[in-house]
Amino acid sequence: MKQRITPFLWFDGQAEQARDFYVSIFRNSSVGKTLRYGDSGPGPKGQVMTTVTLDGLAFVALNGGPHYKITPGISLVVNCDSQAEVDDMWAKLAAGGQPMQCGWLTDRFGVTWQVVPRELPDLLNNPDPATAQRVMQAMMQMTKFDLEALRRARDAGPAV
Repeated sequence: MKQRITPFLWFDGQAEQARDFYVSIFRNSSVGKTLRYGDSGPGPKGQVMTTVTLDGLAFVALNGGPHYKITPGISLVVNCDSQAEVDDMWAKLAAGGQPMQCGWLTDRFGVTWQVVPRELPDLLNNPDPATAQRVMQAMMQMTKFDLEALRRARDAGPAV
């Protein structure tokens, strides 16, 4: 299926560096076409708009200038199959960035990511409300997710 919606990431002069950083992290990634702005814009001459595929998903990264800032209002979720993958993705994306609560981080380019174990929705949607609440309470105490701690919260049961 051809991707119909393509996210644009707006940078203030760091589109190529961000693109290359992300391609170095995610498998199945590649750099596409790069357009350098000329005298007629849309930005300062020499700045870029570049396409990139990250883990099979197409994006456009552009140097649009200081007019708009990336905020955590839009984030990218990386679903991970294991704690080792959570740890690896977290370490790479958080390098030079800012960790946040509940598996969120802002990378050194200002893009917000959620590094999430693929198992998390099942843990949070446990049919037993008390179990789901324990998992939620454990999750709310975390910065980087600890899958074993989440499982322990699920398995804790009521105190006897």
